[in-house]
Amino acid sequence: ASGGKDSTYASWWAHMKGWSVEALITVKILGDDSMMFQLQNTEVAEFQAESMGTKWIQVISSGIENDEIDELESAIRDSGIGEIDALVVGALRSDYQKTRIERMCEKLGIISFCPMWHHDPKLHMNSLIEHGFDVRIISVSSEGLDESWLGEKITKESLERLTELSEKYRFNLDGEGGEFETITLNAPHFRKPIHCEGEISWNGVRGTWNLTKILLSP
Repeated sequence: ASGGKDSTYASWWAHMKGWSVEALITVKILGDDSMMFQLQNTEVAEFQAESMGTKWIQVISSGIENDEIDELESAIRDSGIGEIDALVVGALRSDYQKTRIERMCEKLGIISFCPMWHHDPKLHMNSLIEHGFDVRIISVSSEGLDESWLGEKITKESLERLTELSEKYRFNLDGEGGEFETITLNAPHFRKPIHCEGEISWNGVRGTWNLTKILLSP
């Protein structure tokens, strides 16, 4: 659970299935790159777990290829959350991510679920809006996306603008290629919304909305 839109949607999917979500597991990358996991503002997942009334587990990872999945596997084994049957992840179209998660789950003797695998990007983004997810863009790294998008909430209006830009500049509407990253401040299965404040960092090409304050709303 990175705190982003896709992992949050995946946890809601599990909740809607009537499953007991025993924990949110967040991988905190110490380096500046990862093929597997989101880098920015993953600490928001701790507040998501609190809002859901579930346990939060943070895995500190080097971000080194192959090592990071081994570090996640070890953390799950040592988590102390008892018996679990499955791991639900927010992978959309990355075979790299999906294959490695599946192999890890086989070793752990549990099932891997990717509920949004190859979902239509526009339908997926619209579904987030229709079901009341409060999704904010926290980083941009694609031509066509400037600093005005940092901190932007995904609404019907902003999605229309994002759709136009994705068609013009040929980037993935759902950000699957890393064109943008997100956090989720509210969702149907949250008991309380999350409030946050942040500062924009922009180098003229790419940027990040760095969170400076996070708290659960009263």
